[in-house]
Amino acid sequence: MQYYSLQKQSPNVDFRTAAITGQAPDKGLYFPIEIPKFTAAQIENFKTLDKASLAFEVMRPYVGGTIDDATLKNICAETINFDFPLVPITDTISSLELFHGPTLAFKDVGARFMSRCLGYFSKQARSENAAANNHNTEATKPSTVLVATSGDTGGAVANGFLGVAGVDVIILYPKGKVSPIQELQLTTLGLNITALEVDGSFDDCQAIVKEAFMDGELNAAYNLTSANSINVARWLPQQLYYFFAWQQWVAKYQDAVGNYPPMNIVVPSGNFGNICAGMIAKASGLPLGHFVAACNSNDVVTRYMATEKYEVKPSVVTISNAMDVGNPSNFIRILEMMQNNFTSLSNALTSYSITDADTKATIARVYKTNNYILDPHGAVAFIAAELFLSEQQVNNKTISSTEDAFNAGAIILETAHPVKFPEVVEEAIGQALTIPDSVQDLFEKEKVSIPLEPNYTAFKNWMLNK
Repeated sequence: MQYYSLQKQSPNVDFRTAAITGQAPDKGLYFPIEIPKFTAAQIENFKTLDKASLAFEVMRPYVGGTIDDATLKNICAETINFDFPLVPITDTISSLELFHGPTLAFKDVGARFMSRCLGYFSKQARSENAAANNHNTEATKPSTVLVATSGDTGGAVANGFLGVAGVDVIILYPKGKVSPIQELQLTTLGLNITALEVDGSFDDCQAIVKEAFMDGELNAAYNLTSANSINVARWLPQQLYYFFAWQQWVAKYQDAVGNYPPMNIVVPSGNFGNICAGMIAKASGLPLGHFVAACNSNDVVTRYMATEKYEVKPSVVTISNAMDVGNPSNFIRILEMMQNNFTSLSNALTSYSITDADTKATIARVYKTNNYILDPHGAVAFIAAELFLSEQQVNNKTISSTEDAFNAGAIILETAHPVKFPEVVEEAIGQALTIPDSVQDLFEKEKVSIPLEPNYTAFKNWMLNK
């Protein structure tokens, strides 16, 4: 498998190079030169395949031989060794719970897969240099992962890379704009993990990271790579959720002759890496229904889908903070997948923007009527699912003659555990949340972070003098 830059000004590379460098030299995002196509027989086999084997079959074409099969099988097994249950909320809406991993967030899968791949490539490089009796310090210095986080990415990356030999991690997060548990998850680990507390927004953090990759002096001093979803090793494994959800959907709804209704999918969307991964899973042959991007007040894509005008605005702070992104990096990948055809995009994707007031009210309503606790991101998705299903019922239509028909059901992606947002959720449901044992010990640890002004000069000076 080869990857090309969406800027179309850099050579194609293999998975190893794309994962290690993060972005192409022309600063474009990497995209697979072809999307693997699974046969009907493979799809049928996927229905009952165990999760680890399914993950291996899905990821193997993308890795393209840069990791041997035995190692890749182990990486896949370690990546997904927790549950991904599809839980009914109402008669028409179910929740795919993606918060059963070590940091209680959907990003655990991508972070765990990427960390193990980079650890393998780092060990491989050291072995290659030793075999060649090569003492080039440039070739053997550690990789430095730069990551900007609006909430859950930082904790997942920190946990995934903790103690990985040959890899240092630097996390930039916006001061006062992540939840207490999110902050503790990325500031209490130590070892090879450093947290920079930026006195600004997530967009400021992301802009600093993007500029760092364009800085020749900094790249000469460090082997820089990204752990945001711009990196193919973090982005592509996210499609595994959709395979796991589809397995459960088929098991529940398939009839005696093998037919089942399409599984419409509503994704709380910030940087658009998650929903893009789902759409690439569908493009590879997984029989999924329609996709809905559920956005908060950061509505650049919702406005684009309504007007065909892409107008970036500064991000605004909301209670669904992981989605507070004013300029989603991965949307360009979705456009590429749709060959920049707006009609094709409209047939594949619908988007809604949800307010904080409606988000809070929905958390309270769903808990009262359905005894299910949504986190703010899941609540945004739940409202969008209701809007989508209501519109389809009223219109009684299909997207087009070539698209799957809408049915009266959808799944939402619950991307984070409600306990990560205690102030919002506890106020909405009127009671305290139980803190899972997996994060209880965080409250006994000391936060360690480095304050940083929200500009690139401050970051570069720190990097070159630390």
